[in-house]
Amino acid sequence: MKIAIACDHGGFPLKAELVAVLEKLGHEVLDLGAHQYDAKDDYPDFARYVGQAIQHGQAERAVLLCGSGIGACVAANKMKGVRAGVCHDTYSAHQGVEHDDVNVLCLGARIVGGALAEELVAAFASAKFSGEQRHSRRLEKVLAIEKAG
Repeated sequence: MKIAIACDHGGFPLKAELVAVLEKLGHEVLDLGAHQYDAKDDYPDFARYVGQAIQHGQAERAVLLCGSGIGACVAANKMKGVRAGVCHDTYSAHQGVEHDDVNVLCLGARIVGGALAEELVAAFASAKFSGEQRHSRRLEKVLAIEKAG
């Protein structure tokens, strides 16, 4: 699967490690930055890059990092077609995909360490939307909310 990854300065220390994990798992990684540490960069810019990659079919899913994961998640969810979730436990990382068709995993690099982040990314990347009737029905309602604006 093609997975985009992006981060602001808060997520920068963790990004390279997660790129390596995704590649080791056999995924093609689209690195959307930051490519160097800049204390003045802003998470909404990187959320936009990830959202556009999803919208334009350049990636099926994405990992988005900031300090807490919250700001990046809020910004990403403003974009049509993006279903982002902050997940700091492995159950949520796979269940968000299986039940809610989450396509962007948001992580707080100041909240989770490297070992847990690797487990979260692996759980997210390996999960598949169940397609069960109840989950599909709920997803359709979410998409209707998005369409209505």
